[in-house]
Amino acid sequence: MFSRRTLLTGATAALALAAALSPTAAQAAPAPLPPAAMDALQRDLGITAEQAVQRLANESRAIGVQANLTKTLGAKYAGAWFNADASQFLVATSDAAQAPTIKAQGAQPVVVGRSLADLDTIKTRLDQAPEAARAKAALWYVDVPTNSVVVQAADQAAGEALVAAAGLSRDAVQVKVSAEQPKTFMDLIGGSAYYINGTSRCSIGFSVTRSGSPGFVSAGHCGRTGATTTNPSGTFAGSSFPGNDYSYVSTPGHNPTPYVRGSGGSLVTVRGSSVAAIGASVCRSGSTTGWHCGTIQQYNSTVNYAQGTVTGLTRTNVCAEPGDSGGSFISGNQAQGMTSGGSGNCSSGGTTYFQPVNEVLSAYGLTLKVG
Repeated sequence: MFSRRTLLTGATAALALAAALSPTAAQAAPAPLPPAAMDALQRDLGITAEQAVQRLANESRAIGVQANLTKTLGAKYAGAWFNADASQFLVATSDAAQAPTIKAQGAQPVVVGRSLADLDTIKTRLDQAPEAARAKAALWYVDVPTNSVVVQAADQAAGEALVAAAGLSRDAVQVKVSAEQPKTFMDLIGGSAYYINGTSRCSIGFSVTRSGSPGFVSAGHCGRTGATTTNPSGTFAGSSFPGNDYSYVSTPGHNPTPYVRGSGGSLVTVRGSSVAAIGASVCRSGSTTGWHCGTIQQYNSTVNYAQGTVTGLTRTNVCAEPGDSGGSFISGNQAQGMTSGGSGNCSSGGTTYFQPVNEVLSAYGLTLKVG
């Protein structure tokens, strides 16, 4: 087997924007979006086609207004925002004397206590708080409509602790309890590394989806069902080893791609999973040794590993090393399987076995991501 079992290292006021923006502030009419993009805008915002067109026009005109007022108001500028349907554009200032200037641009003035620079300074204080305090909060941000800075944390105490550690007054910061835990989004690319329970490393086989949810397939010996992964974050939703050597890792929020990492950082597009013939060339991608090629030697091989017997593997003369486990085997543009184990290394050569990919697709009802 070729897994790596060591750890690598913020006021409401309103004005109809469409009628109010002055001609001098107006931008040119926005170019129409492609039909598919307009359809998506209507679908995701729950609006009609007419509302979508009006919204885009309002947003386009507001660009110039915001740019002008940011410059004109200077240190007294406190941000700008749309209401929910983008029919009203509001601009905040910490100086009431600037309200006529805002109205002259066709926007609705909102007088607040802190400028945008003041809010940014408060947020910077949170950024510079001790790491131990920052680690217990999920996120913090400048909230222009409420003229405050918001801290979100899993509990009130954690949020308040961050505010205190930053030496800030609670009147400047809102603490909100939230279950939100942001994670990075990653492209899922065959042959790339991922980490299991913080103690071992394997390689992504191929990107898949199940009922629209993203994930990838890999080797079964890399993790048992329920084990967690990082970079990308996910959970083993299914795993079989020994007997078989395949697994399915569910990775909500990440981006499944039809690619395998090829030689020199190039990307090979997966077009399907048709089985190649014995003697056909086949290449393997893994997070330790990268891209190596050879030929398919035999199908339906049974291999006795120390952890148990695995049947139905395909034997190749492609080399591999620890950490390559689960990585992609591809013949031309057809996905073949995921690296299981073998002998030798990529210095002296060796024999490597792969678990056919179509078996895991069938076992878990997965759809291979193809280009």
